[in-house]
Amino acid sequence: MVKSSALRVTTCAAVLLFAGVTQAATAAVSHTVSRGESLWSIARRDGLSLSQLALANRVSASTHLLAGRVLVIPGAGAAGHGLAASHRAVVARGPSASRRAVVDRDTVDRDRDVDAATTPRAGLAMRSHAGPAPLGGYTIRPGDTLTAIASHSLVSVGEIAYMNGLDPRRPIRVGTVIKLPTGAPTPARIREPVPARQVVPPAGPYPTPARVTQGEVRSIAAAHGVPPSLASAIAWQESGFNNGLVSSANARGVMQLLPGTWDWVQRTLVGHPLDPRSPRDNVAAGVMYLRSLLRSTGNNSATAAAAYYQGLGSVRRIGLLPDTRRYVASVRTLTGRFAGR
Repeated sequence: MVKSSALRVTTCAAVLLFAGVTQAATAAVSHTVSRGESLWSIARRDGLSLSQLALANRVSASTHLLAGRVLVIPGAGAAGHGLAASHRAVVARGPSASRRAVVDRDTVDRDRDVDAATTPRAGLAMRSHAGPAPLGGYTIRPGDTLTAIASHSLVSVGEIAYMNGLDPRRPIRVGTVIKLPTGAPTPARIREPVPARQVVPPAGPYPTPARVTQGEVRSIAAAHGVPPSLASAIAWQESGFNNGLVSSANARGVMQLLPGTWDWVQRTLVGHPLDPRSPRDNVAAGVMYLRSLLRSTGNNSATAAAAYYQGLGSVRRIGLLPDTRRYVASVRTLTGRFAGR
């Protein structure tokens, strides 16, 4: 998820576990997409070709998947390809170079939106992993306006637009995924169905079909004076080192940065533009943001991790939320594992 200390916003939690689907070889079943999964990785795991899975779900083979979307996994009869009948449970691991997320090339074009869904899907609360859900994620429903949402969330239109990389002068498209301030009242339209077609605001950083290695994260962290094992733990927790990920709260890339955070880091901490399409620059921005949180918390890694997820201002005002405690516990465990590598 994203965070901007200037706006006191938060980042989205990323997934630790992917739950595999249990299915029979001849029957179609549903699968709720976990963060970090792609059409390619799901098809490979279930013995399908990319075209078979795309056809079964009436989407393009290059469609980017948001966490929480429900896919149809065709059986052998529907897909024309044999599937194992045994139950599957897959522990998350960052996609390898060949198991990267599939992202539409249009995601790197400022003039286009990421079409992340074209078929009906279940609500974002339906998640198939054990990680805490993103804080403040909301999908725009018919009738929503930035003015109404900002008023309901007790922030200005400019703040919520900046946080999400939106133009406050333009109408917001139905299906746009946005981040609301942590603790903000939920818009009344949350009870309405989530739009089938989801849109990611065309702002940097952009999701790209690439990933980084742990070595790259460690190197970047060390160069900026951040404990490499902590940076690696957060990068894995947030995305599994996957730069193609866009969360249900509009956070992007390896470090799951909101557009507002990305801009704030460049202006305040870097002083020069970063490449919005670069996985390494996404890591660099996230690491520098983490460094600022460490400095603000007296180098308390647990509090800094909590602030990365929940937002520093929110942590200071109300303490750690239950999901934040889960996030911090996971980061601690991962930090220990990465320290030994």
